[in-house]
Parts: sequence; C-alpha cells; structure tokens
Amino acid sequence: METTRSGHGADESLAAMLSDVARALQAEPDVEATLQAVTRTAVDHLGGDAAGVSLLEDARITTVAPTDEIVVTIDKLQHRFGEGPCLHSIADHHTYRADDLEREPRWPRFGPAAAALGVRSMLAYRLFVTDSTLGALNLYAGESAGFDARAEHEGLLFASHAAVALAGAKTERNLRAAIATRDVIGTAKGILMERHAIGADEAFAMLVHTSQRANRKLHAVATWLVEHHAPGR
Repeated sequence: METTRSGHGADESLAAMLSDVARALQAEPDVEATLQAVTRTAVDHLGGDAAGVSLLEDARITTVAPTDEIVVTIDKLQHRFGEGPCLHSIADHHTYRADDLEREPRWPRFGPAAAALGVRSMLAYRLFVTDSTLGALNLYAGESAGFDARAEHEGLLFASHAAVALAGAKTERNLRAAIATRDVIGTAKGILMERHAIGADEAFAMLVHTSQRANRKLHAVATWLVEHHAPGR
C-alpha cells in the first residue's frame, strides 16, 4: 500500500509539473521568451545546474537561451569536436544521458574536455513536432550522475510540451512577419499608384521588376520605398 501511495504522489507531482510548464510556456509572447522559459523551467523542475537549447534553423545549430555561460562554452566544445549529446540527439533523434563525461566512451574527445571545465553529466532531448526537428534541450550538471532515470523520463514529457510551445511561437512569428511583409508591400504599391497614376497590378509589377534588377528581395525593395518615398518625406 505504501508503494501505491508513493506512486500516486509521484504521478500527482508529475502532473502538477507538466500543468505548470504548459501554462508558463503558453503565456510567453515570442520565440525568444519561450526559449528562455523552457531552459529556466527545465532547471527548476528537472535539476542540474544549467540548461540551454541547441536550435536548428536553416541547417545551422546555434545555442540559445542559456541559463549560464558554461552552456555556451560546452556547446562550443561539441561543435569543435563534432561530437556530444546535443549534436547526437538532433542527428540520431534520441535522448542521451551521460552520467560521467570524463569516462564517456561515446564521446572520447568531448567528454574529458567538458569534465575539465566542470561539467560531469548531461541530458539531451530532441525537440520535435511530427517529422520536424527543432533542436535539442540540454541540461548540464557539475557532478557525476547528476540526472537519474526519473529525471530522464519526466524530461521527455517536458521536452514534448516545450517543442509544441516552441513550434507554436515560431508559427506565430512567421505569421506576424508575413502580415508585416504584406502591409509594407501594400503601402509601397499605394505610393507607386499615386505617383505614377497606375493601377495596383502595374504597381506590383514595378516592384517585382525593381526587385529582380536590384537582386534584392521584394520585401526589402518595398521597405526601402516606404522609408524613403512615403508622403511627407
């Protein structure tokens, strides 16, 4: 009976943690704030001394929202050696837990170098939605065996919530950017229509032609026109 009560207590604690995470991440206003909430909350609920996200965008991996500078330093080591939990989590689509980096055979160059800088254990989770990998959530501890099986299991659920929140924030960012682009192009068309007494289609064709000749994106041409030739300028 005692084991059952203990199990219920652990389940309730996990449910409460995930509820807190879901509410905290949903409340963040943009991608950067969401990422900062993810790493801050990861340390609070899963343990370790620091956390960061290896963000995958345009085939490049960058370290974002680190809770401590050691995260950036350790991630640079992974990129230098081309090995480590973060990189392998993204490439192999698995969770990686290292209990003693100094003696870790999977990463013979990175492990000892990280341990020498004070990071002895790590947890790395792939952040993904459907078939899209967003990056990896990484936790760092200064002691060996800094993360146990329970932290690894709960971290998987946390990473799932974090990935959904991050994907939602990125979608909203892209939508806002698309709306802003449309508005700028519309304003630029209006300027051309007024100055040249032409229709909307002709104005848009002028923008496209200028974009092609200048080898600049349509949005950049429209922005320049609005900034330099709007009424009153």
